Amino acid sequence: MKLEAEKIQMASQTSHLKWKITVLDEIGSTSDYVRDLGKQGAPEGWVVFAEFQTKGRGRREKTWKALPGRDLMFSVLLRPRSEPSRWPRITTLAALAICKGISNELPISPQIKWPNDIYIQGKKVCGILAETLSTPSGACVVLGIGVNVNSLDFDPEIQSTATSLSLMIEGGKRVLDRNLLAGAILMALDVELSRMEDDQFPAAMEEVRAQSWLIGRTIRGSVDGSDFFGRVTDLDPEGHLIVILSDGTLADLSSAENIREVICDGVGSLGFPLK
Repeated sequence: MKLEAEKIQMASQTSHLKWKITVLDEIGSTSDYVRDLGKQGAPEGWVVFAEFQTKGRGRREKTWKALPGRDLMFSVLLRPRSEPSRWPRITTLAALAICKGISNELPISPQIKWPNDIYIQGKKVCGILAETLSTPSGACVVLGIGVNVNSLDFDPEIQSTATSLSLMIEGGKRVLDRNLLAGAILMALDVELSRMEDDQFPAAMEEVRAQSWLIGRTIRGSVDGSDFFGRVTDLDPEGHLIVILSDGTLADLSSAENIREVICDGVGSLGFPLK
């Protein structure tokens, strides 16, 4: 079933953000398209879906590949009214919204793999990329989202770490309705993005912690090209990752790359068991 703007609109009843939905058959990148809209002064609420992207990307310009007509690839134009210092919260709230949108439609319990991925049973099903853009009409945020919905096969380099919603609930035997799922995610985004202010964000963070895939795990990763190793203990009030490093010190990370779980027998250099 093809994506249809009218069906998505009907499935995404909102009270805060008023979506203006467009569906394109093929494009280089939905985020690039929405960036151009932002530069032209378009109001927030534009949502652009594509059946196929030729230049889809994730963080650090990594590519996002998907076969035509199987998944959800879309970008949203936001013009937050909050102080810019609060804008990094958008990725955290978007991750929570995507988890809720999925679980509201399907018998699945997604988890958030900080900072911008959604996992199901230890495999990636969704990626998020928020980019800030300065325009003559004011700064805006382009929120790019890719969800593996009906994909059954993945490239060799990611097939052990990626999955789709269909594979997780039906063994790939049933094609899921992407219009309903898109509407559910947009409806959840409307609710969660309204929680950016200080009086509501702490409660949202409690939900994020409860759905965190990383808390309690031993990981390796890198920050600005430097590798680190440690155990994740918590998320701080802004959603940053708190890690006990190998030298016993605490690190509060606002971003990191190449995060992966360390699984082995015995006791690690921190003196705690490695799973």
